[in-house]
Amino acid sequence: MHSDAFETLADPTRRRILAALRGGEQQVNAIVEQAGIHQSGVSRHLRILHEAGFVSVRQDGQRRLYALRPEPFRELEAWLAEYRRLWEARLDRFGDALEQRRKDAADHKETDR
Repeated sequence: MHSDAFETLADPTRRRILAALRGGEQQVNAIVEQAGIHQSGVSRHLRILHEAGFVSVRQDGQRRLYALRPEPFRELEAWLAEYRRLWEARLDRFGDALEQRRKDAADHKETDR
């Protein structure tokens, strides 16, 4: 997992392009319509996403079709999973402490009656 992946994904226009490609393989013009920027900007961002490994390009006659590549997203998921486990364990302990506090308060309330 490279920090370059996060730098690549930090740009909101690139994230819009990736969102546009979630529906499947598309030509630049279709991505331009969805991303809301000029064709030259989309092409520049697609080049960056391609170099970073997030998208693939396939030539189909005169058309260039772009699609998401799953591998970098799997790498991101694996990297994030380590941190998710850390936070889930902490949240579980916090939940247990809250539950114990609730039980203690209920027991205290019972003994005050």
